[in-house]
Amino acid sequence: MSYYISTTINGLSFEKAIEKVTEKLKTEGFGVLTTIDFKATMKKKLDVDFYNYTILGACNPQFAHKAVLAENKIGTMLPCNVIVQEREKGKIEVSAVDPMASMQAVKNVDLGGIATEIRGKLQNVIDAL
Repeated sequence: MSYYISTTINGLSFEKAIEKVTEKLKTEGFGVLTTIDFKATMKKKLDVDFYNYTILGACNPQFAHKAVLAENKIGTMLPCNVIVQEREKGKIEVSAVDPMASMQAVKNVDLGGIATEIRGKLQNVIDAL
């Protein structure tokens, strides 16, 4: 089982791709809690040039609440990360964590249904791009 779901977007700038991903996440009930500009961080901390790579920390509050009620330490695996990267000019790859894969490490049957629903919502986002 892969640990992510992914697609490629062509014809958008990197910034427009992030806007589109954020918009599609919103339609599935996710908000973006954190935005990490990996490229800028690598330049600042290591003086390394890197390609456009941004990590969006997405959260669907209803499902996060259900998950924490089912497993109080599951917050160590939240939020759902979505990456937007441009390794080739004009070719944007968007990848989201597959919650089914990450939940396999947690021995709690109640999380299975929650992970399945979240995966469906993240798949909807990826498909809509």
